[in-house]
Amino acid sequence: MKRVITIQHCQSEQHINGMMGGWNDWELTELGSLQARHIAERLGAELSGETVKIYSSDLKRAAHTAAPLAEKLGLEVECRKELREKNFGPLVMGRSKEWYREHCDNFGDKIDERPLPGAETKRELYERLMPLRREVMERPEDTVILVSHGGALSVWNIIWLGLPPEVMDTCGIFGKAGAVGEFDVYRGWEHRIVRIGDISYIRD
Repeated sequence: MKRVITIQHCQSEQHINGMMGGWNDWELTELGSLQARHIAERLGAELSGETVKIYSSDLKRAAHTAAPLAEKLGLEVECRKELREKNFGPLVMGRSKEWYREHCDNFGDKIDERPLPGAETKRELYERLMPLRREVMERPEDTVILVSHGGALSVWNIIWLGLPPEVMDTCGIFGKAGAVGEFDVYRGWEHRIVRIGDISYIRD
């Protein structure tokens, strides 16, 4: 049975400094690094004996979340730009969340809304992730791990279920920093979400 595990990157600097995330390349906080080590120990133990492939966003906060787990499993992380967070455009680079709220006519809640010039729409993020879904399904490993970001993974959840992008106009499936999700293919065809938003791995 094909299984996919998603990990939303652990606490990073933009969670506490009031700055925008997106493609701004923030480091994990000290707490975030501890959370990543907890995930490595606990999830790594569960995956012992399985064949595993690890993909990660190439942004530091995701790649540094993936690194301890890869070390625990003796694997290399394949960093992929496709797993980056939604791109809010060049105007938000180095900007605060307060600035973003003040300068946006909308927040890109609808799938074809572009909150700022050069920003990515939800539909474009959906189209960016879709080829990776096909690639994941073709991998020979028992389990594929995707380490990414909250906005990107909310779109991944829709894609995994085979739903069209238009459903994102009315719903979303979100997790929290450090949350783990599990997905599988039941009876060879039914794509299921087994669990989502599991933060037990990062608790002391």
